[in-house]
Amino acid sequence: MTVRHTHSPLDRLITGFDKALRVVGGVAASSRPNPAAHATDSELSDEERRHSAGLMRVNHVGEVCAQALYDAQARFGRSDTIRAQFRKSAREEEDHLAWTAERLSELGSQPSVLNPLWYAGSYVLGSIAAKLGDQHSLGFVVETERQVEAHLGQHLEQLPPQDARSRAIVEQMRVDEIAHGASAQALGAKDTPMPVRLAMQAMSKVMTTTAYRI
Repeated sequence: MTVRHTHSPLDRLITGFDKALRVVGGVAASSRPNPAAHATDSELSDEERRHSAGLMRVNHVGEVCAQALYDAQARFGRSDTIRAQFRKSAREEEDHLAWTAERLSELGSQPSVLNPLWYAGSYVLGSIAAKLGDQHSLGFVVETERQVEAHLGQHLEQLPPQDARSRAIVEQMRVDEIAHGASAQALGAKDTPMPVRLAMQAMSKVMTTTAYRI
């Protein structure tokens, strides 16, 4: 006889709150080796180190937002297949969260002090996307990953050439984001309307500009 384990709304609320605390508190564990493990940096000037830290802080905030988005979309998704895909992507994104946090520490810096705000805002957006239906929610993922991929590509151009450890992390993140977008597209994502895309770009600009500094 198969026993199905069910969780009450309170259990799910506690689990979700615990995850949010761990994410904004910088507690993340990677399931894959850090891509920077075998990369060796050359010497960075103080200015280069600050610049790399700013870019990696932006990337870390992006991963905080990704955890909130995927958690909300998995929670409110309508089909088991879609919820499973969101959870799988979230696990892979948690690797990015751990890698960027580790790199920030190596650079003598820290995550954004506004992480609780970024997480809360992204959770609301993910919930709204999920409530619109699975195909719209998947479309939101496709557009999000497209914009993230573009940001990561810019960071690869902006990072100091000798910052091999940061570059290795960003390169692997970019590969993963492309794969997540492709998976969402394959599951039947609907195109995100242009006004929503423009709003997402504007919000992303605010986030990246702010997170670079704080």
